[in-house]
Amino acid sequence: MSFAVDVNILLAWPTLLGYVRIATHPAVFGNPLTPEEAMGNVDALLARPHVRTLSEDQGFWNVYRDVANMTSVRGNLVPDAHVAALLKQHGVSRLYSNDTDFRKFAFLRVINPLQG
Repeated sequence: MSFAVDVNILLAWPTLLGYVRIATHPAVFGNPLTPEEAMGNVDALLARPHVRTLSEDQGFWNVYRDVANMTSVRGNLVPDAHVAALLKQHGVSRLYSNDTDFRKFAFLRVINPLQG
């Protein structure tokens, strides 16, 4: 069966590298993936025609500062603000995440994919 995919999945590099960090961490999993296995999973995902990555473009720091000023960004919220700023810089306003901290960024419409 084949079908056309017209929905892009946009993934930020911090998210992809966070997956590698968690999937290979022996304190998280009793039998974690090897780095090669985890990176192979990322390779397979990135090979999909509808998957795109988001990277910081020129002017990212100013976008980050604007996002960080929306709420008190410090500590564990810094990486979330990084991802939120990447989304904002690329004009993305909808985020599928189970992480409720993203709701602190008013420009994002956060949808929990684990809830019906």
